[in-house]
Amino acid sequence: MAKIFNINLKSSAIATPARRVAQPSAEFYSIFSQEELLDIIHTLEFRREIPLKYSYKGTGAQNWDKFYLKYIRPRWYRNSNPEILLLRDNFALINSHLAKSRQLTIIDVGVGNSYSIKEFIHRLNQMGKVKRYIALDISKELLELSQRNFINWFPDIRFSSCTIDIENCSLSKILLKNQDNLEADDTAKIIFHLGVTMGNHHNRIGVLKNLRNSLGKNDLLVFTNEIGSNSQWDGRARGGFKYHVDKVYAWLKKHIGIDSEDCQLLRKYDNLTDSIVANIKLCHDYAINFSLSAIEQQIEIYTGEEITIWRQHKYEIPELRQEIEQAGLELVHYSTDRYFANIMVICKVASCNSPDTYSIADS
Repeated sequence: MAKIFNINLKSSAIATPARRVAQPSAEFYSIFSQEELLDIIHTLEFRREIPLKYSYKGTGAQNWDKFYLKYIRPRWYRNSNPEILLLRDNFALINSHLAKSRQLTIIDVGVGNSYSIKEFIHRLNQMGKVKRYIALDISKELLELSQRNFINWFPDIRFSSCTIDIENCSLSKILLKNQDNLEADDTAKIIFHLGVTMGNHHNRIGVLKNLRNSLGKNDLLVFTNEIGSNSQWDGRARGGFKYHVDKVYAWLKKHIGIDSEDCQLLRKYDNLTDSIVANIKLCHDYAINFSLSAIEQQIEIYTGEEITIWRQHKYEIPELRQEIEQAGLELVHYSTDRYFANIMVICKVASCNSPDTYSIADS
């Protein structure tokens, strides 16, 4: 169930000479729905955060794709993508758990550009097992990119897509609209949530419950994340924490309207959320004016305050097991890469649980 906010937001705050005023750009307003804008305003006001998921929309999708293709996609001389390697290592095990099903529907939540899943689907397709691929993402731009890539790679596999915010929308309802015999006796589902995206969510257990509610007794959920102790971060920015964060920071400054000389980017460990975060720290008082249609809101942020724009929570194994259990899932198998830095988790609906109705708004 989506969160509902009052759309008649008014503020009597008046800008003073000592306070800078930021006006979000026309592009910023153009890429978000009214509900998404209200969520951004609400989260910025009460959590001092602009959720990372919104950075994948508009030109942010191109920024992410360029980052992936430059730093993550395997090359002929360097096949080191840990996610693709983990999928390769777990192919036989996943396939064996689905052996009773003649065909498979692949549901890719947070699809990105579909590169991570390409090799895995190719192997299943050689066996004639892939019935359909459903791409889901918050970003319509990434869904369009995924569709171009997928149809080019697998023109004979049926492709469909839908925008979804997995934190705030029911996956079950989306799949009901695309049912088309998804629950046939000879067809099983694999729901993938890759890209170590689980660690970006504010409410991980809520997302796990949302995913679990769409699993039948013969289906599997496969997701990836980083593992380790967040508090033991060595202070070095690597991979997405370096290159993707830089792009998100530049994009938000430009489109929110905060001048570069009035802020700085901080990467640090956040004890409150036990996560590694990237924050915009304000070096000057700011009033951010949101004004569009029925939305009229001014948010004041003061010198020294920080806005979180990127988060990653690493799992430690006991915590991972606990969250899976709390979500009503049963751990089938997990494996790590050779550096014990990334984990692939395979789950099914717990035998003592049947899917129930879970409301995101109740989390």
